[in-house]
Amino acid sequence: MILTTVVELWVMARKPLVSQVVAMTREGVIGRDNAMPWKLPDDLKRFKALTMGKPLLMGRKTFLSIGKPLPGRTTFVLTRDSAWQAQGVTAVHSVEEAFEKIGDAPELCVVGGAEIYALTLPVTDIIYLTRIHASIPGDTRFPALDTSEWRETERVEHPADERHAYAMTFSTLERRRV
Repeated sequence: MILTTVVELWVMARKPLVSQVVAMTREGVIGRDNAMPWKLPDDLKRFKALTMGKPLLMGRKTFLSIGKPLPGRTTFVLTRDSAWQAQGVTAVHSVEEAFEKIGDAPELCVVGGAEIYALTLPVTDIIYLTRIHASIPGDTRFPALDTSEWRETERVEHPADERHAYAMTFSTLERRRV
């Protein structure tokens, strides 16, 4: 395997676990108009359980769509704007800077958006995926996954019900190591 980016070299040297936490439709839609086009309480509950107490990396647009830092988590916001600041978060200007600033944290959770997922996918170890069993229009998609690089290690089916308009599958995907 040829390492092609500084990010990959940095992660190989540091060895933190890099996870991505994402919910998407069958077509890979993750957002519409800078928001999630669904309300799935159990997916949000899973997101909270997976990320609580861990550092998060997100893009500026994702942070602005949330509107505030998430409690119980250190938030790093990746932005190209060197003057950008927001209360309660740390602005970073590269993925490498985020890795430097997480300190001794054993895991960094990448939580969106599409550009940040694509940027960190080559160094991601685990994807915590919620697959929504619906076709929902959107303007933002998760990057294409090469399924030969991933193996599913956990799968939980969740039916549609009075609180969830769509059925979904919670999966854990781990990168295959050579």
